[in-house]
Amino acid sequence: MKFIPQHDQMDCGPACLAMVASKYKKKYPLDYLREISFISREGVSLLGISEASKKIGFDTFSAKLTTQELFEQKKLFPCILHWNQNHFVVLKKITKDWYSDSFYYHIADPSHGIIKLSEKDFKKSWISEENQGIGLFLNPNEEFYSIVPPKQAEIKLREILGYLKPYKKRISILVVLLLLGSGVSLIFPFLTQTLIDKGVNGKDFNVITLILLAQLSLYIGNITIDIIRNRIMLYIGTNVSIAIISDFLSKVLKLPLKFFDTKMKGDFNQRIQDNERIEGFLTSQSLITFFSMITFLVFFGVLWTYNVGIMLTYTFLTVISLMWSIYWLKKRKSLDYFRFQQRGENQESIYEIINGVTEMKINHFEEFKRKEWEKIQHRLFKINIRILKIDQLQLSGFEFLNQIKNILVTFIAATLVVKDTISLGQLLAVSFIIGQLNSPINQLVTFFRSLQDAKLSLSRLNEVQNHPEEEQEELKPLNIKSGYLSNGTLKGIKLDNISFQYEGPKSPFVLKDIKLSIPEGKVTAVVGASGSGKTTLMKLLLRFYDPSNGIITYNGDDILTLSPKSIRENCGVVMQDGYIFSDTIERNIATGDENIDREKLDHAVKVANIESFIESLPLGYNTKIGAAGNGISGGQKQRILIARAVYKNPHYIFFDEATSALDAENEKIIHDNLQSFFKGKTVLIIAHRLSTVKNADQIIVLKHGEIVEQGNHQELVALKNEYYNLVKNQLELGS
Repeated sequence: MKFIPQHDQMDCGPACLAMVASKYKKKYPLDYLREISFISREGVSLLGISEASKKIGFDTFSAKLTTQELFEQKKLFPCILHWNQNHFVVLKKITKDWYSDSFYYHIADPSHGIIKLSEKDFKKSWISEENQGIGLFLNPNEEFYSIVPPKQAEIKLREILGYLKPYKKRISILVVLLLLGSGVSLIFPFLTQTLIDKGVNGKDFNVITLILLAQLSLYIGNITIDIIRNRIMLYIGTNVSIAIISDFLSKVLKLPLKFFDTKMKGDFNQRIQDNERIEGFLTSQSLITFFSMITFLVFFGVLWTYNVGIMLTYTFLTVISLMWSIYWLKKRKSLDYFRFQQRGENQESIYEIINGVTEMKINHFEEFKRKEWEKIQHRLFKINIRILKIDQLQLSGFEFLNQIKNILVTFIAATLVVKDTISLGQLLAVSFIIGQLNSPINQLVTFFRSLQDAKLSLSRLNEVQNHPEEEQEELKPLNIKSGYLSNGTLKGIKLDNISFQYEGPKSPFVLKDIKLSIPEGKVTAVVGASGSGKTTLMKLLLRFYDPSNGIITYNGDDILTLSPKSIRENCGVVMQDGYIFSDTIERNIATGDENIDREKLDHAVKVANIESFIESLPLGYNTKIGAAGNGISGGQKQRILIARAVYKNPHYIFFDEATSALDAENEKIIHDNLQSFFKGKTVLIIAHRLSTVKNADQIIVLKHGEIVEQGNHQELVALKNEYYNLVKNQLELGS
């Protein structure tokens, strides 16, 4: 079984499944397993892993077992275990120490590596209740062997170097500078030999002076070359970094909302920070290593002319030292994933502390969260120690072999001087050449490590490239022309037997068998208790998600054939958790409209009844408000969001608790202002307050994801059922 580390914080389940599949010689990409496991931001469930296992050809069964019962199932190992109540690991095997008669459990933890635990330590992490733990057992069936796993695109060196294409001229200058630097270095051993043999041994001060002045000039030339080279590298490096992150963000912003449901902020931020490793590889390691190798070959040729025996000894020990370094690089690869994951958790923890500082202070939560952050630091420290150990083993062994090589070569050269085979000047020249040869070899080892880091970082950035974009060429724009359809029926939005589940076919239904017509040009209200599926219904209409079953049509067109961008362009939306950007008030209202229409802006502000608040600010519309609405009240935030929707002047209006944070006076003013704005538009309002919904043309009552009542205010009140119970405590019921 091949060990496969998890890439993100929530990837443990798919990584475990990939490991079990590798036992049977099948290699599945984590991206694919993540998709079919119905992973969410909370992670993946045992049910999700089981469903994914069946899809790739495993027969599965899960059970609660004691350690004895687990041991009895050893023929079905490897199996997947639920670990520490929040994680999944693979149990590879159980071995017995015949000397102590103790059992040891060999665990593949995708967030840590291969570990061997005593029965006592194993039980601490696996046993959940009643001295039992949960295990998922997988057995490949005939279908498993016939299914061909999807191929994972490998990151090639050519793809990484592609980022350097736009800078060919500057790279050409770098090439010339590096060649000059290599040429200058090549002259030094000959100057050293001449200095000793003709200057010192010949007692010629003119030669000594001339050679020392030549060396000084060459050093000054090298410094000048380095200054120019570093400036060019800074320019190329900065632009390459921008290109890498821009490509990543460009792709990410084209992905469906479902993709973001499985990712944590820390994971995204850590991916973006990873670009520094790619930039370092492209701008320094690749070019310097290339010319170091040229220098190496030149000096290698010179060494050959001095003595073949010295050259062969040097070559043999160099090959051994390189093989040693490459061996440890493979060990280091998995640890890089672990470090990435812990750094992502660290970023997430810091975001939570900063964003939740008010609630933490209110609820005396600071100490607990600080200790949580400390635990993450300790885990990160342990991983860094493991990486340091590997680096030290690699570098110490490499340096040790290098020193043996240097000593042997010096010994051979000194012996040849004693035997008068070569001169003292040639000995010093050989020593200089060996020193110069060691630098490219060190650079080559650094290059291999940098290449590994760059490929890992780019593969993490490129994970998004495998996800299909929302916008596809075959999708058509939304038709919003008013009137009737060709078959004579009135236009509008229709939902026919719509059902939806967030986590796969066996997860709970959030919406079930919804049959609903939202007439063109009318106001439809949706009410229901929290968790009844109201917001999910709106997200389906905006095509943030596709329904699990059923059909949604806009004016007779199946929503799956329509461009999501086109739908949203024609919708003015206020979500329950609407976002205020760190920008000016006018930009928060006009958003993507580059040239702001002042007339539309003023109208939107009046409808949202936020004019007096903006006028009271010293900078008015140009006042900058903080990210997520920091610095403004909940009511002011909602009014800006309403103004944003009104500014678009869209065909469809979707409001989800758009006035829940407003006082009664402001709500009444905005409600009255919106009535004229709603004319000729198709409106869907989700709300609890009766004042918001009682004038709607139709009211839909949702309960546990199903429509239980439908009608207008008077009809539903007369029924004295669900709607009546929802609003009976509100004062306006008797009006």
